[in-house]
Amino acid sequence: MGAHVSRTDFEWSYTEEPHASRRKEILEKYPQIKKLFGYDPYFKWVASGMVLIQFFMMYVMIDQSWPMIYLVAYCFGGVINHSLMLAIHEISHNLAFGCARPLANKMLGIFVNLPIGIPFSISFKKYHLEHHRYQGDEKMDTDIPTYLEAKLFCNTFGKLCWVILQPFFYALRPVITYPKSPTKFEIVNVIVQLAFDILVYYLCGGKVIVYMIAGSLLAMGLHPVAGHFISEHYMFCKGYETYSYYGWLNWITFNVGYHNEHHDFPAVPGSKLPEVKRIAAEYYNNLPQHDSWVSVLYDFVMDPDIGPYARIKRKNRGLKS
Repeated sequence: MGAHVSRTDFEWSYTEEPHASRRKEILEKYPQIKKLFGYDPYFKWVASGMVLIQFFMMYVMIDQSWPMIYLVAYCFGGVINHSLMLAIHEISHNLAFGCARPLANKMLGIFVNLPIGIPFSISFKKYHLEHHRYQGDEKMDTDIPTYLEAKLFCNTFGKLCWVILQPFFYALRPVITYPKSPTKFEIVNVIVQLAFDILVYYLCGGKVIVYMIAGSLLAMGLHPVAGHFISEHYMFCKGYETYSYYGWLNWITFNVGYHNEHHDFPAVPGSKLPEVKRIAAEYYNNLPQHDSWVSVLYDFVMDPDIGPYARIKRKNRGLKS
């Protein structure tokens, strides 16, 4: 079963998360960063283009064999769908049309959600913004694994299983540990997605539905692009709770690897986060960072010092950011 993890609890912190204070300090020194705030006018076209690619691939996959369905889902379709999930992440920050057009952001999110096969765009925003505002909060930051996860998946084999099953934990953890009443737009999201799935099944058959959903799930588990889930906030260096990655996979993930920069300035679109790092380089160059998401996955599974417990937590007291 492999080595047992060395930790028996999370890393508890009694100070505020680091991003608010660093944001204030950086803006005092580099006020020009405020010019980067806003939305990316090209983003909606890029995201919509990826949706159209998946529509085309649905036609291509109609008569393919089952092995080919899963192979293409893992190697191509899942990558596109994961990128669309990160487009939804951008949209959750109103970076598609700006804060003045919330309805347009919501509708684009529902559209971008279609090839993924599982409705989550509206629900994601509801929980994700609290992950930013209350980073590490034991209740409100549902990005942190539960004690049950940490105790069950506590050795090498267990952590491998946890990585593979990560899409299920990521989706179910918020609604179990911090349930919220559904909003009308969440209901719209579900209805539109189910109607689209039924239409795809009717026009293209069950294999294409499997291509869509299997790709989404596979690319959230043991997959190179899914390395960002672990790289972002798992404590690889004691005392540090957010990590950036500056490698080439940022090209297909809307620069989500620039994660310290993103948490410092969530109002800056992903396309402009490298400029934040360039302007305030002295604040980021010396922070611990990852060079490879594949290495992150390997180290998470194989290193007994890293596992579900390797997260910084704070008592539920509504820390302001």
